Amino acid sequence: EAGKVDAGKTIDAEALKADGLVGTRPRHAVFDKDGGRLWVTAEVGGTVHVMDVASRKELRSIAFTIPGVSKDKIQPVGLVLNAEGTLAFAALGPANHVAVIDTATFQVVKYLLVGRRVWHLAFTPDQSRLLTTNGVSGDVSVIDAKTLEVVKSIPVGRYPWGIAIRP
Repeated sequence: EAGKVDAGKTIDAEALKADGLVGTRPRHAVFDKDGGRLWVTAEVGGTVHVMDVASRKELRSIAFTIPGVSKDKIQPVGLVLNAEGTLAFAALGPANHVAVIDTATFQVVKYLLVGRRVWHLAFTPDQSRLLTTNGVSGDVSVIDAKTLEVVKSIPVGRYPWGIAIRP
């Protein structure tokens, strides 16, 4: 299909074959809590793809529209799912937003404005907070995972890219 690349294929290690296409420049993939769906970000494609693991077919391609932000700035990189599996959070790169996606409907329920060039995200062990790394602004945004509000920005230095939280 136009705009799709082979780099986002899934690989069956037993059958030694690959299936499933996602958007341009896949950056991150995460399974849902029961392993039935694979969520994949496509940075240059500006989309998130949800794949059915059993059939290796795409269930949904999710595009983003943020008022005042041009499409070329929307570049999903990191993605996490909450423990309940009800919400997905996608870091939208130079769009400076995190998209909150309802996993049942695949609809964006909210966009959260964070620091500049948000790359990756991680929950605190109790899942009460979600932290984002914002590369260009050199900070970490703290999101209240219940209210879905950004509550703080913490300066951390130059170009934070990934994040690991100790239990």
